[in-house]
Amino acid sequence: MFENLTEKLGNVFSSLKKRGALTEKHVDEALKEVRMALLEADVSLPVVKEFIDQVRKRAVGHEVLRSITPGQQVIKIVNDTLIDTLGSNNSPLEINHSPPAIILLVGLQGSGKTTTAGKLALHLKTKQRKKVMLASLDIYRPAAREQLRILGEQAEVMVLPESDGQSPENITKRALAASKVQAIDVLILDTAGRTTLDDIMMKEAKEVFSISKPSETILVADSLTGQDAVNTAKAFKEILDLSGVILTRTDGDARGGAALSMRSVTGCPIKFVGTSEKLDGLETFHPDRAAARILDMGDVVSLVEKAAETIAEEDAEKMMERLSKGSFDMNDMLKQIGQLKKLGGLSGVMSMLPGIGKLQKQMAANNFDDKVIAKQEAIIYSMTLKERKNVGLLNASRRKRIASGSGSSVHDVNRLVKQQQEMARMIKKVGKVGGIGGLKNIFSSPKENELSSSIDNNQMPTSIEEMKKLMGNMPNANNLFNRFGSAGLPGLGGKPSKKIK
Repeated sequence: MFENLTEKLGNVFSSLKKRGALTEKHVDEALKEVRMALLEADVSLPVVKEFIDQVRKRAVGHEVLRSITPGQQVIKIVNDTLIDTLGSNNSPLEINHSPPAIILLVGLQGSGKTTTAGKLALHLKTKQRKKVMLASLDIYRPAAREQLRILGEQAEVMVLPESDGQSPENITKRALAASKVQAIDVLILDTAGRTTLDDIMMKEAKEVFSISKPSETILVADSLTGQDAVNTAKAFKEILDLSGVILTRTDGDARGGAALSMRSVTGCPIKFVGTSEKLDGLETFHPDRAAARILDMGDVVSLVEKAAETIAEEDAEKMMERLSKGSFDMNDMLKQIGQLKKLGGLSGVMSMLPGIGKLQKQMAANNFDDKVIAKQEAIIYSMTLKERKNVGLLNASRRKRIASGSGSSVHDVNRLVKQQQEMARMIKKVGKVGGIGGLKNIFSSPKENELSSSIDNNQMPTSIEEMKKLMGNMPNANNLFNRFGSAGLPGLGGKPSKKIK
């Protein structure tokens, strides 16, 4: 979502860091470029003005202009101001009082309310262990209630049965009664939307709000609509006591302006962001981490948290036991590729690492993407079980068969086999030296306060050639985890830290 903004701000700050000393003129020139970048990202004009004023006020001070590293000081000021603009701290849902807690979702039609309701239900069920019920109040859109029913089945949560002829107000009362009988912890009400703001929708939302007395009234806004999303938020805020915002489609080509404007314009925190169309594609919004991504500082903490959630501790321990004995075959490599895919694929992982933003276009131009990972996976699946355990069986005819079966070339097969053999030799060597303890020292996660300093921009590659060298010319989970294992990634089955706040 912030890719274009990150690129433009990166260019501005690169020129600042090259200067040994800064003057007010230098700061003003840089802030002019920052202002243009924010406006092009569709950030609200009043928000841009306030942002620039705050940064300039702090950046032209004696402490910055006389600093040994003035460029870095200005970047820190921009980072802090971004965090303030986005909301300082993440705001958890207020759902821990007497059940059932009511969450009312409002917004325009097409903003993703129904899909978000299903995602939120799954999030509350899996992350907070809540008993959730979904109820559709949309009696206008065809198949709206059927869509919510299907999402409820996928999330394995209760859904209020349909009843034709009832008004949204009556459905709300029925949902409240059913949730009390079923001892529901959280009831999510999915309201109807319209293509545009109108009096009928607003009146209906206000009546449902009055009946349900929700713990959380959340606006679901499409980040792709830019300033329209901000205008919608302002309109709902005037009639309802909004407690938060969920931005959807942040994985698209949105320019990021809605996220930067929403908090300042409405005063409501961004609670979650939708990161994909999948049911688990909902992430808690952290202003400090979002600011770090915008400034290309990476988001290693989120990456470690995601690793801790997706990689089972038992599986990690079993892998560690195998590796400590010097065993690493194609089955192990396949598991590593699977782990990488669970973390969001190569692009998802790389986007969370600092200093990668400036290489995104080069990576795309050189086909440095998840398609190569998929090809590696296809090659391994084209092998027999015996071949996966012992690549020494792969003679010329077998390699030709595997290449044909996976839609790749013999050269691709040879390259993958070479990578596996190199990794196996390295694992065997480390296992002999330090056993399982040695492996844990290499691949275990650092302490929380070391995460932010484990990887910095100076450690990152500065060209696609360095990236290819780093990743062994053909990116896979093993090379990636080997390089960044010390930053908390689950390198080669290493157990990620779970003590992250």
